Amino acid sequence: MKVIVINGPNLNLQGIREPEIYGNLTFEEYLKSLQNMFPQVELSYFQSNIEGEIIDKLHSIGFDFQGVVLNAGAYTHTSIAIGDAVAAIKTPVVEVHISNLAKREDFRWNSFITAHAKGQIIGFGLKGYQLAIQSFL
Repeated sequence: MKVIVINGPNLNLQGIREPEIYGNLTFEEYLKSLQNMFPQVELSYFQSNIEGEIIDKLHSIGFDFQGVVLNAGAYTHTSIAIGDAVAAIKTPVVEVHISNLAKREDFRWNSFITAHAKGQIIGFGLKGYQLAIQSFL
């Protein structure tokens, strides 16, 4: 089974940026623990701060992988194009957010991805990625 985690803007700063919200662990460190938790899953990782690169990645894997775990960061609330890319592919997508968006600014309450996703996991910190991967098994 092939699953990819795609992280959007500013998530390259995981472990450094706002640790009170996002924690102290880098995503690369957490990815190693995910790979250990799910040895039966071929787990890949992609991060970009560029909207078009996220769309290109969705297009390139969206017919061959069995799952996408997508944290589009702030693009969640602004990118109709990423929402359209999720709708266009056959691979199921689980939308993940580290923080509880409902407890944050009201512009974060809208997602252009959710309507096209298999599901949404918010507010469980990095554990949300684990829960998303489990949903594909």
